Amino acid sequence: MTPLAATLPATVPFVGPEAQERALGRRFAARLGANENVFGPSPKAVAAMQHAAAEIWMYGDPESHDLRHALAQAHGVGPDNVMVGEGIDGLLGYLVRLMVGPGDAVVTSDGAYPTFNYHVAGFGGVLHKVPYRDDHEDPAALFAKAAEVGAKLVYLANPDNPMGTWHSGATIAQALKDLPQDTLLVLDEAYVEFAPEGTAAPIAADDPRVIRMRTFSKAYGMAGARVGYALGHPTLITAFHKVRNHFGMNRAAQEGALAALHDGAWLAHTCAQVAQARLRLYDMAADHGLQALPSATNFVAIDCGGDGALAKRVLQELAARGIFIRMPGVSPMNRCIRISCGQSADLDALATAFGPALAAARAAG
Repeated sequence: MTPLAATLPATVPFVGPEAQERALGRRFAARLGANENVFGPSPKAVAAMQHAAAEIWMYGDPESHDLRHALAQAHGVGPDNVMVGEGIDGLLGYLVRLMVGPGDAVVTSDGAYPTFNYHVAGFGGVLHKVPYRDDHEDPAALFAKAAEVGAKLVYLANPDNPMGTWHSGATIAQALKDLPQDTLLVLDEAYVEFAPEGTAAPIAADDPRVIRMRTFSKAYGMAGARVGYALGHPTLITAFHKVRNHFGMNRAAQEGALAALHDGAWLAHTCAQVAQARLRLYDMAADHGLQALPSATNFVAIDCGGDGALAKRVLQELAARGIFIRMPGVSPMNRCIRISCGQSADLDALATAFGPALAAARAAG
């Protein structure tokens, strides 16, 4: 191994529900921890992927031409502003490989999306973190820290994971005036389709200060297909060809994403279902005297009314009752548990388990 690789832990940022099910020896009754869109992909996307299965003997188009051009049209930009990759996770890996060398400074929020941190560590970057402010990522603090340490990249998710909070797009755009000249903002907008109008930042795709990340994993319900895309300046987008896996996008996933993109009615239907499920999670929290944070995503963070130890016990008690959820890993956000929006049957199972799990967690403290 390289000296760097030898120092890294052999781990993954998230322990999947399948691994937990194997450890428990049984399936979860409700899978509400991975922020998957349980309402599923467009039937047109499913049909397109089924049709593509007969042609799976062929490699996928290494340029993702049709999908990239369709995305460009949907966003009113040029195809040279768009890069398709294996989910946002894959694109983040390529971006870090392009931009970060051993010892280079990178800034993120303490407790924000850990896969970004994983990539930075993998290429020898040095992470600098700032705290959340009132359960929101803090653009002003992020950009100030970037200036202080000479950061190559600064990561900001809007809406945020794991808290579900958000800033208006205008707030993000205004904050850019304080972004250091040689720092690139990585703006992760994975959940933006669920968010209120005006959440997407009004930033031109040609703005060299920003690269925006989007995905088909969330609102489009295609997490297992691994399709993401980046919007950015053509010079940066072209640079991805230096390092990316040119045959990383499988053929069926490309066809499914293209069909999903053209099915706006299904997207609207899914977002409406997610909004209804959020309301039920808000009500469930209130029924137990707990506070749910307002969310612009397909999950809800619920304040358990104590510290991280209490929230962890609630998570464990729910797992023991067949409910898979997750929680933030850093104080003070770890006072919360994070529950993905589910189908009615999922939320029924959660409602049955929630009271006893909460009571058991409190008693154990």
